[in-house]
Amino acid sequence: MSKEKNEINIFGLSASQELTNEICKILEIEQKRAKKIVFADGEILMQSEDSVRGKEVYVIQSTSQPVNENLMELLIAVDMFKRASAQKINVVIPYFGYARQDRKAKGRQPITAKLVANLIEKAGADRVIIVDLHSAQTMGFFDIPVDNFHSAQTMANEIINTIIENNLDQNKCILVSPDHGGLTRVHEVAKYTAGLTNGIAVIAKRRPEPNMANVEFVLGDIQDKVCFIVDDMIDTGGTIVAAATALKENGARAVYIFGGHGLFNGEAVKKITSAIDSKVVEKVVVTNTIEIPKEKRFEGLKIISVANLLATMIKASVSRDSLSEVYGDFQEETLSRIKKFLKAKK
Repeated sequence: MSKEKNEINIFGLSASQELTNEICKILEIEQKRAKKIVFADGEILMQSEDSVRGKEVYVIQSTSQPVNENLMELLIAVDMFKRASAQKINVVIPYFGYARQDRKAKGRQPITAKLVANLIEKAGADRVIIVDLHSAQTMGFFDIPVDNFHSAQTMANEIINTIIENNLDQNKCILVSPDHGGLTRVHEVAKYTAGLTNGIAVIAKRRPEPNMANVEFVLGDIQDKVCFIVDDMIDTGGTIVAAATALKENGARAVYIFGGHGLFNGEAVKKITSAIDSKVVEKVVVTNTIEIPKEKRFEGLKIISVANLLATMIKASVSRDSLSEVYGDFQEETLSRIKKFLKAKK
């Protein structure tokens, strides 16, 4: 075990310091240090304070707001590690900015997710790890190994906690996808909540323009049900609040929102706070893939951690263990917990 610990070299950049510290604490290792210097004109200079020659490194950085600055910091750090003769550079991006620009939605538009993938490769990354990638096809933009880690187990555990703590009738609990594209994500969560949630509903919507969605209809029986909306991110809040409102208008008893990445841009906090105050939404849960500043936090928000997921996966990678088996262990542990609860309830 001590040999494994010595082989884990983790560097957290400025956008993911809190998450990196938590991961290192779980792994019982010291975080390695990289110094960031910003010149008067905004240029960024990076320098590792620890030797990486011949070592495998993990550099953790979400490309969240300010997106371009955090992306440049990541690219410069990767180039730094490459020129410092690191043996292998693993880039861990808890939140992958530009992921939504994965296609040409209209003529004369770029595919920026592909551009960013090219930049990361060109900088010198050997492997990329992302949490809850917006579209799984984006992995194909890279010509290096990409792991898309799912926070489904982390979200499922919080859904299970909510059901148990509030003594909800599991037959009246249903998972909801806010659109057809999110069904795969909801099915991932359902694998863990089997027995405590009963079925899946889908909201049909169309997007006339970015950050705007019009709900057309709800597919599924949600009458008098407790609905758990599962989405990959919450940006300006308009789409997710519209989805929650549609569920309530169609007979849902209560609505909980689970979003992987909490961006909370624009008037998101105002919209969601209003929905909570008016009892349209009971609670909003997001992960800590993005460090959420105090001004974007609100009553009714809960932040859950993906540190254990990332720490376990990094440890498995260093040990050359199967990552699929790690997911299997997570699922077995969660389902065992549900069985014990249901048995005790009888």
